[in-house]
Amino acid sequence: MKLAARSAALGLGASTLGAQAQHAPKAAKGPVLLTVSGLIGAGNRAAFDPQLDQLMNKHQVRFSKAHAFDFAAITALPAVTIEPTLEYDAKKHALKGPLFSDVMKAAGVRWATNLSFLVRAIDGYGVAISATEITNRRFVIATHLDNQPLALGGIGPLWSVYEADRFPDMASKSLKERFALCPWGTYHIDVTAG
Repeated sequence: MKLAARSAALGLGASTLGAQAQHAPKAAKGPVLLTVSGLIGAGNRAAFDPQLDQLMNKHQVRFSKAHAFDFAAITALPAVTIEPTLEYDAKKHALKGPLFSDVMKAAGVRWATNLSFLVRAIDGYGVAISATEITNRRFVIATHLDNQPLALGGIGPLWSVYEADRFPDMASKSLKERFALCPWGTYHIDVTAG
């Protein structure tokens, strides 16, 4: 059955289909690095698949819709650079990437202070971060360290992080304690209210 005939059978006019196609989020073209689920917009990928989403299955991630980002989609967003002292070598490094809030907005999240974000890393570490904390600390989804893409097997390919040195309450803590809210190897974020 041709598209026009199917549309007519379903009661959809051409203008309805055209409008839906124009506003549908684009699916990731490259390998997906970040999946955002929960209180998002329309999403651009299918529901959780227990056979194909093995890492998510292991971490008990479930969703009916999600927004998937590849490297190109994340790096297409406006980037900022922060320079925290890292716990791994106690040196300042330049970390670059979009603001966490901008990535969430690109996933269709309606930013509000009552939101919470469960950020999961590939090693299974997960931490809940409030929207207020993300905004106040200016969290980024880092894609680059000292102008080089973050590597899988290192602390990448994505790292949810902020510049802890800028905040007296964090700068007074040990380096390891400063980054408890910063999962390296970030691959999934679940958006919830409350």
